Amino acid sequence: MRQFDAERPNLARMYDYMLGGTDNFAVDRQAIEQLAELIPEAVPLARANRAFLQRAVRYVAAAGVRQFLDLGSGLPTQGSAHEVVPEARVVYVDRDPVVAAHATALLGSSGPGRPGRAALVEADLLDPDAVLARARGFLDLREPVGVLLVSILHFLPDSARPQQALAALRERLAPGSYLVISHATSMGRLEDGQRYRGASSDDPSGGADRTPAEIRAFFGDFPLEPPGLVQAVDWRPDRPKLVGDWSLPSSLMAGVGKKPL
Repeated sequence: MRQFDAERPNLARMYDYMLGGTDNFAVDRQAIEQLAELIPEAVPLARANRAFLQRAVRYVAAAGVRQFLDLGSGLPTQGSAHEVVPEARVVYVDRDPVVAAHATALLGSSGPGRPGRAALVEADLLDPDAVLARARGFLDLREPVGVLLVSILHFLPDSARPQQALAALRERLAPGSYLVISHATSMGRLEDGQRYRGASSDDPSGGADRTPAEIRAFFGDFPLEPPGLVQAVDWRPDRPKLVGDWSLPSSLMAGVGKKPL
């Protein structure tokens, strides 16, 4: 198995640490501690994002879907899809060969999912042909699939053409499939269409700051399940908000769309 570079922070390991995992190194923990000093809400937002993924996966599974495709998954730890619905088949997709090797070892060591029901394939989510070709060895693409794009699309600038990749993927999904998306934005509480001053939809630093309308466009013609595109913490929460609950900043939008039958 290819080894992580223990001297450089790795995004997948950093995310694992934010979620309370142990598949990380001191350099990753140090990077997160420095990040938390600059952005105190970073860790709570990461955990709110994972909680949204878990609620969405349970929702899709309750609708009868028994297979999931997690694109840009990172390390499948700390409440990933195969742990939420161990009876389902789950394919994780990541383009980082080191992450892919480490994730394959984690899944092979078995954990809560039954052996053979979770796997990782190395592919780029911007290449839907390759993703589906490799996923086909584990999933029946003639049947509905729950596709997860959780906190990944905001890392892809418009110049990478994620909109076109998602359109091709949506077209090839079976009717009854679901699309689960969360996306960071600086405009969660601004009027739709307004852009945060200085932000760009095609950020040369390697990411994109999109409006709610631009995020909604990733669902194409898939109708959104209630409550629509909302703050991640407000998407079908497990309990109502209580007086005194700390409110996260309005910077993570989330929604679930379903391909019409």
